[in-house]
Amino acid sequence: MSNKNSTYILAIESSCDDTSVAVLQNGKVLSNVVANQEIHSQYGGVVPELASRAHQQNIVPVVHQALLKAAIDKKQLDTIAFTKGPGLMGSLLVGTSFAKSMALALGIPLISVNHMQAHILAHFIDDDKQSKPTFPFLCLTISGGHTQIVKVNDYFSMEIIGETLDDAVGEAFDKSAKILGLPYPGGPFIDKYAQLGNPKAYEFTHPKTKNKLDFSFSGLKTGILRFIQKNVRENEHFIKENLNDICASIQHTITAILMTKLKEASKQTGIQHIAIAGGVSANTGIRNALMTAEKEYNWKTYIPKFEYTTDNAAMIGIVGYYKFLEKQFEDVSVTAMARMKM
Repeated sequence: MSNKNSTYILAIESSCDDTSVAVLQNGKVLSNVVANQEIHSQYGGVVPELASRAHQQNIVPVVHQALLKAAIDKKQLDTIAFTKGPGLMGSLLVGTSFAKSMALALGIPLISVNHMQAHILAHFIDDDKQSKPTFPFLCLTISGGHTQIVKVNDYFSMEIIGETLDDAVGEAFDKSAKILGLPYPGGPFIDKYAQLGNPKAYEFTHPKTKNKLDFSFSGLKTGILRFIQKNVRENEHFIKENLNDICASIQHTITAILMTKLKEASKQTGIQHIAIAGGVSANTGIRNALMTAEKEYNWKTYIPKFEYTTDNAAMIGIVGYYKFLEKQFEDVSVTAMARMKM
């Protein structure tokens, strides 16, 4: 065990197709290793069976690498934190089983973490360059599988006040990219080409929802598909000739939808501390829109570092640290949960 002033945490994240392991000393990241799975790009999406097999191959070398980079011995660890859910069941099981075995072998406590809560608490990783949000704050959590506005009262008290009724925002980006014939995952490609195009070139609809804070992207996806099909019928080179403008218009529309909801949430709650989290928070258009809104609405905004936006174990580790302080430990009978509420 380590000295009393330091808590060493080994964190494991395996909810989808990235195997990630981090070592934290209190709230500071000593290492954060991510093994990506290239295999899915040829299928145009994540194949669950292949993802879990790749996790099995990656987990031991990634744990080894994380400990090596952190320059600590496994005997110095105080606890193991892992992603319990939500995510792909097969992928989660690999991380859960490994975490349980390792904690048992070392005789140290086990901590389970909600993946979505971890995206939000990534803002509390000790980093000299990043300021931490003040409670309460609003967090727009945007990823391939989730779109939520969360009211964050403290580390363990969070309330979802708006969420998607159908598709997640990351899926809207990826499906739009697929329609345009761009590689998977397509979101970063749309972002890249959008920076070269005119965001006002084409107009797409903003879907309406009963609750002003909820999202819906399925209608937008259908609208984009029909728009492309119609124009390609008239000109087979339409996509190639207008790719930058199409991407810029799609990105502008999605960003505008997100910002409208966020402004409404701030108005309804009176909260002006606003954060973004999740894989899609790496998007340039969304980051720029948030910085513009900060000036316009007198918000204080919090944007995570790029390496903490996508699935990574450092964010699991920071939740692990706060749970360790509260002694929120798990029994080894704990199981993964593919569908897990915040």
